[in-house]
Amino acid sequence: MDAQVLPEDHPAARKLSELFGDHTFFVDESGLKVLESTEPAAAEAQRGSVVSLADWNDGKFSSLRPHDPAVTGTVIVLEQSKQ
Repeated sequence: MDAQVLPEDHPAARKLSELFGDHTFFVDESGLKVLESTEPAAAEAQRGSVVSLADWNDGKFSSLRPHDPAVTGTVIVLEQSKQ
């Protein structure tokens, strides 16, 4: 997935959490995304579905247009840290 994590200290992070709940937010060339877990937390390797929350409003990537959450069909496998 070619996306960047929006840092928690980013000026928009608090507002995004108010709008969409506590998530790790990602931005890519098409807009704002989050991962929604698809497996129990106890699974050795967790999977997350990529969910789109907003699209870029312009070609300059300067503002987002929210929409209803939409599952993109992309699934990411997250490995748990080995202890």
